[in-house]
Amino acid sequence: MSRPPGATVGGQAVIEGVMMRAPHGWAVAVRNPQGVIEGQAHELPRLSERSNLAKIPFVRGVLVLAESLTLGFRALSWSAQRSVGEEEEPLSKSQIAVSMSIALVFFLALFMVLPLLAARFAGFNSESVWFYIIEAVVRIALFVLYIWAIGRSKEIARVFQYHGAEHMTIHAYEHGDALTRDSISKYRPEHPRCGTSFLLIVMLTALIVFTLIGSLAWYLLVASRIVLIPVIAGLSYEVLKIGGANVDGLFGRMLTAPGLWLQRLTTSQPEPDMIDVAVTSLLFALSEEEVAAVKSRGALSPEALSAFGG
Repeated sequence: MSRPPGATVGGQAVIEGVMMRAPHGWAVAVRNPQGVIEGQAHELPRLSERSNLAKIPFVRGVLVLAESLTLGFRALSWSAQRSVGEEEEPLSKSQIAVSMSIALVFFLALFMVLPLLAARFAGFNSESVWFYIIEAVVRIALFVLYIWAIGRSKEIARVFQYHGAEHMTIHAYEHGDALTRDSISKYRPEHPRCGTSFLLIVMLTALIVFTLIGSLAWYLLVASRIVLIPVIAGLSYEVLKIGGANVDGLFGRMLTAPGLWLQRLTTSQPEPDMIDVAVTSLLFALSEEEVAAVKSRGALSPEALSAFGG
């Protein structure tokens, strides 16, 4: 079926659930320890409707990334609180904030500074193009290895399943299908607009940007890997946007292919009841008119419809 106009949505997997971002709001739904789906919705117009800066190419990528991180933190905080049993003490927002801050420092050290050190100890200096090639190869290799390693954890493996449920539900929604388990299950867990694809594009874009900057003093090389993250993010967002808009063309397929390949590590086939959670989250994120349009397509996932309350 053809894609409905204005139907683009996004999201992310959280603990035992899914967060969805629609044009005019966002929502998160989880399955609690009692097996019941819970969800909450928040109104939030598109960033481009709230700020003229979000309409400027390259700048909008930085703003979208900042908002995505903020919404992701809020969704993760809520899912962490709802996924524990009554006898367990839920994590506070401050504890989650500290954990995410530590994770950010870890990310910068592992994926930005360590590859730089590897290139230096390989015997090349920053005047050689091989310095930047080795840095990029080490960075991507560490990233892939890290994703593979955390995926061995049972808890993260379930998050990857919810990640697949999120993508498959978005595929069905954007193609105008009824949001049932059967119609959603026919789609692949990978999606061209995924954040995993974005991170890979960031690393490839970093190779180009750092090479163009060229030779610098050692302390400036380290500083540039951190300070230039917004610049690289803005460029990468435009590349991802082009790829997502032209996914059916040759150029779009070339841009999205590496990210889709990498998503084989970060997504997997969900259990059927995980799809119900993703559908619930999407329904909460949509406007009343959009929900009515979804219902007009045909049957909805019964559990998702019940959890949504309509």
